[in-house]
Amino acid sequence: MSSTLQSFSNDLAAAVELSGRSIVAVNGRPKTPSSGIHWRNGVVVTANHTLQQDEDITVAAVGGPNLPATVAGRDPGTDIAVLKVPDLDIAVAEVGDTASVKTGHIVLAIGRGPTASLGVASSVSGVWRTWRGGSIDAFIRLDLAIYTGFSGGALVDASGKIVGMNTSGLSRGGGLTVPASTVNRVCEELVERGRITRGYLGAGMQPVRLSAASSGLIILNVEPEGPAHKSGLFVGDILLELDEIPLHDIDDLQAALGSDRIGKTVPMKIVRGGRIIMVSVNIGERP
Repeated sequence: MSSTLQSFSNDLAAAVELSGRSIVAVNGRPKTPSSGIHWRNGVVVTANHTLQQDEDITVAAVGGPNLPATVAGRDPGTDIAVLKVPDLDIAVAEVGDTASVKTGHIVLAIGRGPTASLGVASSVSGVWRTWRGGSIDAFIRLDLAIYTGFSGGALVDASGKIVGMNTSGLSRGGGLTVPASTVNRVCEELVERGRITRGYLGAGMQPVRLSAASSGLIILNVEPEGPAHKSGLFVGDILLELDEIPLHDIDDLQAALGSDRIGKTVPMKIVRGGRIIMVSVNIGERP
């Protein structure tokens, strides 16, 4: 038994050592640094909510100096910020497959230091949307401690591969992980464009029940000169479909307003004055 425990302990220490080579401290807020991952050469990802300034940001590897970093872009929707650190000379993250993480798997949270926390993936499910509209490729809730300064650090599987970025900024109920596939997607767009583009109607809405079997989104306000206003939508109109996609709640609308629809004119089915009619709307880009 003792040899088995010793072997398990050694494996965990090896996983921490392997992944910890890519973890940095991020000095982007007063007092307490957060964590970051050297995701690509000269590119560090961290938790956006911990980055409380846009200038005078530094990062530091274990035993290394504070290096200047510049903000390449932020995405509050997924709580990802990307920093450019051209002088960072440490190992790039060995990224694993988040799809391999199952409920009950032993995982490690690695923060600056490096420091480690051991636990399990308590819940793993499919695509979900954050309260700020970001699309996350998988829902991964952790049963382990996300200590102060751990946000922006790595979730590590038993092989020592980094399978996502941990954050306490997307849920009040404990730590969540933004999977590596989402980090890759957001990181690429932020490096290339400096922002995440999302579609935009320029109208405030809420779900409304039309019958026992149907529902839609009723418009509560319309922004002047926004896409909805220019398309002739009014307060009281009820949106049923956007480009043939049923709209039962706000999540449905946000999912339909992907960046691929920006600038395109699409059909929308609405209820106005008790009648179902079709209108065309040109999707804008969220400011």
